Amino acid sequence: MKLLLVIFIIHAIFIPCFSFDVPGKDLPLTLDYYKSTCPTVFDLIKKEMECIVKEDPRNAAIVIRLHFHDCFVQGCDASVLLDETETLQGEKKASPNINSLKGYKIVDRIKNIIESECPGIVSCADLLTISARDATILVGGPYWDVPVGRKDSKTASYELATTNLPTPEEGLVSIISKFYYQGLSVEDMVALSGAHTIGKAQCRNFRSRIYGDFRVTSALNPVSETYLGSLRELCPESSGEGDSNVTAMDNVTPNLFDNSIYHTLLRGEGLLSSDQEMYTSMFGIQTRRIVSKYAEDQVAFFEQFSKSMVKMGNILNSKSLVDGEVRRNCRFVNT
Repeated sequence: MKLLLVIFIIHAIFIPCFSFDVPGKDLPLTLDYYKSTCPTVFDLIKKEMECIVKEDPRNAAIVIRLHFHDCFVQGCDASVLLDETETLQGEKKASPNINSLKGYKIVDRIKNIIESECPGIVSCADLLTISARDATILVGGPYWDVPVGRKDSKTASYELATTNLPTPEEGLVSIISKFYYQGLSVEDMVALSGAHTIGKAQCRNFRSRIYGDFRVTSALNPVSETYLGSLRELCPESSGEGDSNVTAMDNVTPNLFDNSIYHTLLRGEGLLSSDQEMYTSMFGIQTRRIVSKYAEDQVAFFEQFSKSMVKMGNILNSKSLVDGEVRRNCRFVNT
């Protein structure tokens, strides 16, 4: 079965017209789910997100990433927000999240406001999904309608958080397989990776890249060499030194949601190996075409990003839909 999946994935990479759409007609999500129970929820979240992003533009990327890490583990059910207890092992200490994933206090802040207005009505999963959309808009990105009606899970999965989430040094075929497992296509993967245009990365996640094939992919360009020098100054070669130092993945317009990250890949200057692979990997015939398209046409990128965010947000935890809840505190299951 695994062999068949790998064959299908590799086949998909080399067929430009490949797509995989998740049917939405049977999803229990609607745009007006809170119309009668909490009609101000979208305005409340938007207003608070405006303050949060104004305080620090990086908060936009933090919220979007938190939403992504939630949806790839058990679906978009706010499991990523659960703290560990004596009876529950959370996802926060899983290798892709520990010392890296942030934004929990941002969620707490918004949740407190919503609970004061509409107690026990709005799920943390919906809160995070709406916040990710607003975060994108506030730094120049596109708008999309957010279907709501998710429930919060009563469980988390450390194991799935460890295995389901793509890593910065992972190969292209492996990353595509992880997106495909979630019902997301190659085009979804390239579009969603575009959120890195406002993201930052820690030295530990790009050290192997800047001391590895960076010079090869950037073709020894003098400008690229200067950029590489600044990266190496920030991130020493020895593991343990400067591991937590951060820099923007888009060094041209780091606080603006645009298509600049794809131009970075065309220059061979992608900070993360997993990003640069989309353009330079020998398996990247389809991804290279999509990267080039988005670099040339920002409107096309925005349109697909919006569609892919809705599609990702529609990855649901079927168990939580049956016996899920609306947490009063996003960090803990209700008692």
